[in-house]
Amino acid sequence: QVQLVEAGGGLVQAGGSLRLSCAASGRTFSSYKMGWFRQAPGKEREFLAAVSRSASTTYYADSVKGRFTISRDNAKNTVYLQMNSLKPEDTAIYYCAADTRVYGYKSASQYDYWGQGTQVTVSS
Repeated sequence: QVQLVEAGGGLVQAGGSLRLSCAASGRTFSSYKMGWFRQAPGKEREFLAAVSRSASTTYYADSVKGRFTISRDNAKNTVYLQMNSLKPEDTAIYYCAADTRVYGYKSASQYDYWGQGTQVTVSS
């Protein structure tokens, strides 16, 4: 089992940047594929990015490709989401999630563990 704690959210102006982090407990962090999702009020949870267990492969939603970068540091049990060129429509609660499966990365239902979320607000 793993516990996830996100940090780094806040209020930023459009065009600005934020770096989210997600710290995982336990000694098996490197055995999980990690993903970032977000959920805006009244909308479904949306896949943003995922990184394989070894960090050799990353996946991105079209909506954030070229603006967001996912990375992980297995020595620190932490996954990051660097967000650049933020837009007001990026406003949401951002969640990290851990998945024991090797294949698949877009579906929220396949992720086994979730953090509590961190609020990101982008002002225009």
